[in-house]
Amino acid sequence: MAIPHLPPMVSPVLVGRDDLLELADRRLAEVRSGRGEVLLLAGEAGIGKTRLLGAVERRASLAGMTVVHAAAFPRDLEVAGAIFLELAHALAGTGPLADTGRKVRRLLEGSDADLATGDRHRKRRLLVLDLVDLVVSLSEGRSLVVSLEDLHWADDLSLEVLGQLARRIAGSAVAVVGTYRSDELYPRIPMREWRARLLTQRLAEEVRLTRLDARETATMVRAVLRDAGSASHDLLADLHRRSDGIPLHVEELVGAMLGGGAASGELLVPDTLADAISSRTAQLSTRARRLARAAAIIGRTFDAELLTGIVSDEPAAVDRALVELQDRFFIVPGRAPGSYDFRHALIRDALYAQVGPSARRRAHARVASLLVQRGADEAALSAHFELAGLQDEAHHWSVRAAERSRRLSSHREAAELYRRALRTQSRDVRPAARARLLVDFAAEAAASDDNAAAVDAYAEARDLLLGNGQPAAAAELVPAMVAARHLLGAPLEERVALLERGLEELRASGREDERLHARLLAGLSAAYMLDRRLDESIEHGERARAIARQASDPSTDLNAVVTLGSDFVFAGRMDEGWELLEGAIATARDGGLEAEAARAYRMIGTSASVLVEYDRAEAWLGAGIEYAERVELWNHRHYMAAHLAHVAWATGDWPRAEALARDALADGRGGITTRITALHVLGYVAMGRGDPAVAERHLGEAREVGERMGELQRLSPAIWGLAETALVSGRTALALELCEAGHRASAKVADAAYLYPYLVTGTRALLELQRPADADGWIDEVAALLRRRAIPGTLHAIPHAEGLTLLARGSTRRARELLGTARSGWSAARRRWDECWAMLDLARAEQRSHRRREATAMANEALKHATDLGAEPLRARAEDLLRGLRGRGDDGEAWSPLTAREFEVAGLIAEGRTNTEIAEELGISPKTVSAHVEHILDRLAATRRAEIAAWVGSREPADRAT
Repeated sequence: MAIPHLPPMVSPVLVGRDDLLELADRRLAEVRSGRGEVLLLAGEAGIGKTRLLGAVERRASLAGMTVVHAAAFPRDLEVAGAIFLELAHALAGTGPLADTGRKVRRLLEGSDADLATGDRHRKRRLLVLDLVDLVVSLSEGRSLVVSLEDLHWADDLSLEVLGQLARRIAGSAVAVVGTYRSDELYPRIPMREWRARLLTQRLAEEVRLTRLDARETATMVRAVLRDAGSASHDLLADLHRRSDGIPLHVEELVGAMLGGGAASGELLVPDTLADAISSRTAQLSTRARRLARAAAIIGRTFDAELLTGIVSDEPAAVDRALVELQDRFFIVPGRAPGSYDFRHALIRDALYAQVGPSARRRAHARVASLLVQRGADEAALSAHFELAGLQDEAHHWSVRAAERSRRLSSHREAAELYRRALRTQSRDVRPAARARLLVDFAAEAAASDDNAAAVDAYAEARDLLLGNGQPAAAAELVPAMVAARHLLGAPLEERVALLERGLEELRASGREDERLHARLLAGLSAAYMLDRRLDESIEHGERARAIARQASDPSTDLNAVVTLGSDFVFAGRMDEGWELLEGAIATARDGGLEAEAARAYRMIGTSASVLVEYDRAEAWLGAGIEYAERVELWNHRHYMAAHLAHVAWATGDWPRAEALARDALADGRGGITTRITALHVLGYVAMGRGDPAVAERHLGEAREVGERMGELQRLSPAIWGLAETALVSGRTALALELCEAGHRASAKVADAAYLYPYLVTGTRALLELQRPADADGWIDEVAALLRRRAIPGTLHAIPHAEGLTLLARGSTRRARELLGTARSGWSAARRRWDECWAMLDLARAEQRSHRRREATAMANEALKHATDLGAEPLRARAEDLLRGLRGRGDDGEAWSPLTAREFEVAGLIAEGRTNTEIAEELGISPKTVSAHVEHILDRLAATRRAEIAAWVGSREPADRAT
């Protein structure tokens, strides 16, 4: 159907034409050096010739060239010299060139009578030469670009002038740049012969604008959408298929998509394109028009034999109509002998929309009947039978086609075919048969990440089976149903209750089904693992493994192994866990267990992402995404992509992190876990860039959903992001409150994996609130959990937090050691945000130790690091620190980094006094003097009294006087 025209959605960038712009730049440079050029930009309608021509004109103007523009119009074939009349009009408004424009106009206005009299050919020849002279004269004292649009509509005289001009400009600073539609060079159009003559005589250069590929189409769609919405991979693929990579069609379809206007299942054709195709269709002969509409019923691709059978015409008549459709660029030869393709998908869609509903049904029935005789593809048969209204036949073929697609791991296609089978299934079918079909559909819908549809289908199937007295069969559906419900955000308690109910249904059935028992236990193990209730998960997982092995069920055994591997790495049993997960991948792939292999990839990659093992994460997530795409297990693919975005954020590639997260948000339509992870990443990026409002919007949504789910891994990363956002934006009390909430959530399950970033954030907040004793207690409590699990990547937080407290107490030497250890650890782990914080903290420690050179170097390094990251809050801190270092010290006092009393003691040491003498001088005990000396040595990072004396001697005379 056609939809109402909406305001155009125009791409703000020219996509996929960089090579042509570079060519144009080279040719324009040659023109400026005195070598004239004729450059023809060719391509089908909507391919972007006008936009490219505009870009060439802008480049020429910026280079100081004079540009004059003219265009031909559809009726110009009937007007002699029409394009030069247009050019004369354009020149009339250009000041110094206006006189030449008037001369061109007078020549053309006087030519009608002259050319109608005798000696016509000689007068036409003189006219052509005079017009060429006038155009060339425009280049006197300047470089000139003559820009001509839509030359396929140009008349004979205009083309003759251009042909002569092409011969004259070789030695002048004139460029002629013209566009024409390559799909409208019909046999009798004048330009067809003119173009061939210029190209064969090497008087012109022609470049063809090609259709955009899938990647370029995606780039253009995202550019068009800007802030209007996101585009999933599915949508991008559909837009590329429907638009054929033609930029105008892309823009029109995106506009149509945003405006709606089509009911479910209807073809959507923007009215601008539908009108253009209808106008072209009206120019066809009656037979060709009827044949084109019949071909549209068959599909995008069709063959002459089938088309002949549908229209019941003589083969010779069909051949003549096909030739006409080819000449008019409606169709092109297909890959197979005797086959054809519609030139654009939208041509087929528009022609299909021109066929009335009753005629469509009859035509589809006829196509289906002929396809059955030919043994055609089951999916095509099911589609034609359904469109013909023949439900039983459609059901039969859709089930067969779905089973074939499932065997080939074409899960999206299988899901759509099962959906068709459900639509066309007889209403009086037995409950068990209906339930079987629902289960088959649910499995393929879940594989395609349509989890809402999967859950509904599983629920309907369970109700049918329970109502039919089959509790064990109903229990079999519970693990898969729970997995799908989890991806929709179902809370842990609900999922555990469903699995427990499944066990009860199994017991009530009286069946001894060890496989089902193992599957339900494995489901419970996975549910507890996802909440990081590791002990309960391990207990259920090991029971599931034992029963599955007894029952010779490799699939359940592998799923239990994967869960246990994840349990072990989060419990700190790193080598054991990684080994289990890597082995599970190899076993599942060798055994052809696609779902189990994809889940194993998912668990090893995402676990490494959380546990600060980013090299391992990148390797396994990359391999897992590739595998999941190949076997079309889309939820796994999208979830791993969201975690890859997290790795990109952690390792400092924030533009990539943002792009991956936005794609995951658009793609993960059926998985709330994918959405939550992507929101975490977008929140972290916004926090790092100093945009707290955006960070809090993303992280707030993730926190809300995570709280409903009741899973630590969904909730805790959002709370930490909100805490860090509050801290860097100056809301220290809120930051501390959030850190305490995150700690409580982790403490419930003795977690370290999600707890570790709170250690530093909470310590920093407590110190800013002037609560150093509480900071010590916080470190003791939180670090105990980290040490208990001993996950290597999380342990760098301990020296970082301890270094901050020592720095606050003035123990600068030990603070420098610990902060240096933390900085090295974060750097080796490639966690760039924390590394930058550690660099800033270390620079402050150097400053407090009065090591200005080292402090300045470290602060500059931190500034560069923060600038490279795009971390605005940390960049601002680095600049503040550098400004302070250009002054006298932390507080501007002469004795910095010592206290005033310590400075007095240091001065007496510089005079050679002993501790006893200093005590007498200052009226304090020798023990107190000894303590002061230790503090001075520590603050100055010195080891001997001579170094203290040297430091005092390095102060300004005014400082010493102070």
